[in-house]
Amino acid sequence: MSDTTDKAAPALPEGQEQDQDLGAAGSQLSTAPAEDAPNLPSLGVIGWARWFWRQLTSMRVALLLLLLLSLGAIPGSLIPQTGIDETKVAEFRRTHETLAPIYDKLGLFHVYSSVWFSAIYILLFVSLIGCIVPRTWQFVGQLRGRPPGAPRRLTRLPAYTTWRTEAAPEEVREAALALLKKRRFRAHRAGDAVAAEKGYLREVGNLAFHIALIVMLVAFAWGQLFKSEGNKLVVEGDGFSNTLTQYDDFKSGSLFSQDDLDPFSFSLKEFKGTYEATGPNRGTPRTYEADLTYSAGADGKEKKTTVKVNEPLEIGGSKVYLVSHGYAPVITVRDGKGNEVFHDAVPLLPLDGNVTSTGAIKVMDGYRDAKGEREQLGFQAFLLPTYVPGNELASQFPALLSPVMNVEAYHGDLGVDSGLPQSVYQLDKKNLKGFKDDKGAQLRKNLRPGETLTLPNGAGSITFEKEIKEWAGFQVARQPGSGWALAGALAAIFGLAGSLFIQRRRVWVRATTGDDGLTVVEMAGLGRSESAKVPEELGELAGILYDRAPGAAAPEDTGASSDTPDPQAVPAEGAEK
Repeated sequence: MSDTTDKAAPALPEGQEQDQDLGAAGSQLSTAPAEDAPNLPSLGVIGWARWFWRQLTSMRVALLLLLLLSLGAIPGSLIPQTGIDETKVAEFRRTHETLAPIYDKLGLFHVYSSVWFSAIYILLFVSLIGCIVPRTWQFVGQLRGRPPGAPRRLTRLPAYTTWRTEAAPEEVREAALALLKKRRFRAHRAGDAVAAEKGYLREVGNLAFHIALIVMLVAFAWGQLFKSEGNKLVVEGDGFSNTLTQYDDFKSGSLFSQDDLDPFSFSLKEFKGTYEATGPNRGTPRTYEADLTYSAGADGKEKKTTVKVNEPLEIGGSKVYLVSHGYAPVITVRDGKGNEVFHDAVPLLPLDGNVTSTGAIKVMDGYRDAKGEREQLGFQAFLLPTYVPGNELASQFPALLSPVMNVEAYHGDLGVDSGLPQSVYQLDKKNLKGFKDDKGAQLRKNLRPGETLTLPNGAGSITFEKEIKEWAGFQVARQPGSGWALAGALAAIFGLAGSLFIQRRRVWVRATTGDDGLTVVEMAGLGRSESAKVPEELGELAGILYDRAPGAAAPEDTGASSDTPDPQAVPAEGAEK
């Protein structure tokens, strides 16, 4: 992202003028485009357009758009969304008659497909592209070019060292060139100096980070537009076909169509669940898996597989996850003449970790009361997989150790013919009457497997069969672009790490003949930002080069000392520290 505050060269003390050559030497350490202050009175249409484009592709605007995108996602998380749960949206409209119309106008019930959220998203997308394209071409140009030549006055650079040697200038330059190339610098001869540069991976990481953001944005948008997610409860022995009518509930993206569903089907052969019997983790699942037979496509060959938690079945672009489990007791209902009017496994929904379950048994057709009149029956069921006498409210263990089902019996109109949707797990008791026992109280009874509750006045009976099936809840999810989003996230992490921890820096080595006939060696370094790494690295390079071109004796004391470079390459006087 373009940063309008970057400066290629270091700041100088007040009163000093920057060397003209230092500006060229310190340029292009970043690919951030230079920004000229606009002359507002004479901008014109094209000038204003260019100014707007520069603002849109600047760092501050991109950060602002990211902030707005984050803030825009908050109502999408707190307010019910039409694409996720229509029921909760309808309930919110009923309970908030004043807020609901305002939310409708603001698009808060469908945040991620609203005009304002899409506008922020697109602007951020354009901002990233407008930043990346020019920086990429500029960086390619830098790679094709050579590091700039040495400034006229190396003493003005942040890291500087010098010494005199008896080695010839050409020998020093050759040794410096070989040393810098060995240290993986891009180096070349430039007049009386060697110019070298290193740390291009910083800009590669920067560009990779921004490109990865674009990939993530595209993948996220693609996934939101074409995603689908549905849930299905399947009892042992039953099956599922991947069509919209087969789902218990289903939600999808705005551009999803039924043709996008992967053609497959599966059947639940057996659910296996075992639990810890003792210790502090008593009741915790040890095994939790479903044995399936499935086929992909219209004429696919049937295959067997086992679906476990976090080990989904993958078919095409869809993944089938195992998400829940419960019991489905087999129930038989007979009328007063002994005719069987209902026989099926009825799934009950778990209420706690010990699979204490509840549900409804509805006899909608085929039943006649003792007078021969058509009527409907309803039973409220409450199952305890492990019943302990004295505790009628909750199961003591999730396995079927001593199952007991409490049944309440009702008769009348279940409300299923009214055209209004209702839950298959709950009884609408508005038009139902409870059967009464001998004391005039609501008829209810605890049944063990194989036991029967006889309804009063010859109304029939209900039997809790010995067979208790199990059911498994599956989630079929189709999330296109998730692989690209993951790749983009990983690339963004590595790119950001590279741009933060790799420093782009330049080194110059100048060797010239001094007035006394000895060779004067000058070494200087410049980084894009202040860092101790440049002086340290320059000191290390200077130490190695000094070994190859040792310092000469001082003119006034030929046997005493010699010019020796500071191994830490302390910045020159007057330079930025």
